[in-house]
Amino acid sequence: MGNEWVEPTDEKRAGHGTFGRPKTDYDLFMESEGVPVYRDFGVLRCQDLPMRPWDRLGGNGTYVQLYGTEGTWGMYVVEIPPRKELNIERHVYEKNIMILEGRGVCEVWHDEKHKQVFEWQSGSLFSIPVNAYHRMINMSGQRVIFVAGTTAPNLMNLVGDTDFIFNCDYRFGSRFDDSLSDFFEEKTQIEPDPIRGLAMRRTNIMADIVHADLPLDNRRSPGYRRIEPHMTQNKFYLWIGQHEIGRYSKAHAHTSAAILFCLTGKGYTLTWPEHLGVNPWQTGNSDEVVRVDYEYGGCVSAAPGGARWYHQHFNVSNEPFRLTAWFGPNHPSMLPGAAPGQKTTDYTAMDIQEGGTSIPYWMEDEFIRAEFQKQLEVNGAVSRMEPHRYQKPDNIK
Repeated sequence: MGNEWVEPTDEKRAGHGTFGRPKTDYDLFMESEGVPVYRDFGVLRCQDLPMRPWDRLGGNGTYVQLYGTEGTWGMYVVEIPPRKELNIERHVYEKNIMILEGRGVCEVWHDEKHKQVFEWQSGSLFSIPVNAYHRMINMSGQRVIFVAGTTAPNLMNLVGDTDFIFNCDYRFGSRFDDSLSDFFEEKTQIEPDPIRGLAMRRTNIMADIVHADLPLDNRRSPGYRRIEPHMTQNKFYLWIGQHEIGRYSKAHAHTSAAILFCLTGKGYTLTWPEHLGVNPWQTGNSDEVVRVDYEYGGCVSAAPGGARWYHQHFNVSNEPFRLTAWFGPNHPSMLPGAAPGQKTTDYTAMDIQEGGTSIPYWMEDEFIRAEFQKQLEVNGAVSRMEPHRYQKPDNIK
């Protein structure tokens, strides 16, 4: 029998007032798996995270739950030893896989007579159809390292029944037809996405996102390039973008969900709560700014505080700065409280004076430009941020 509740006296409030956030079903599930659970603002290199043998999956691995992504989507890193394979899996949550090291094949099927088999390598990105059987196989004499992003937290925290999640017999026919021989053939056609009109590819696999051509976008920095892969009809949203050498992203604010992975170049991210304003160093709040450094395979939580945070990404190398951002089933257009059809804007790509949250270069804190220049010099790189980028336009008062 539990403790007896005591009604407050006089005008005192009921309850504890302050309390610790309880563990969710997904938190408890991760703890039960026998592998580490890494929590932080970011990771320098996911390949170097401590891992342990993973009985359910096979291989070695670790969960990664960066701050701000709790409950929004799940992530883990797996190592497959040379010439080994993982256990067969099936689950009703979505899963995307990005290969950081190694090469091999993946088998996917509903009916073993129609087993789909495709090859992958370092830089490959693909999606496992919901509730399809699948197995990852390392075909080389070197280890394989991959990152997986899933909607497992969303389902587990709602349903609370792992037996249903891993042992459901329902076939999602609209998501996967294993009789289609070209299901895992890469599709290269670019079309506008149906919501914001940004460049999109409908493909269930990209063989090499590190070197794939990206169309011009210009929304984050001069010469910025970007594509959205839409895979296996997932709700899981992601994109791949690239900043030119010597240039960096404008700071912009949105709520938590996004994790950015570094694919080429190396650099750092600065992120701070929106309520600190656009110039946190000048206003004496630099101690609340978070910095995360990373290189190939590293990642950062763009808005780690739950509410809207500004974040800004910097390349300090002599090669283009390519990133992929994963959001889980949290498309930026799905604003809470907005009715279907209600007009909204691409607010993170619009400058503050246009009604967006993007800080134009001329408005940003002076520390940002100075630190960028300093880090370029340390790494033997050169800025291509022309002086006019920092000049306030004449038409703005």
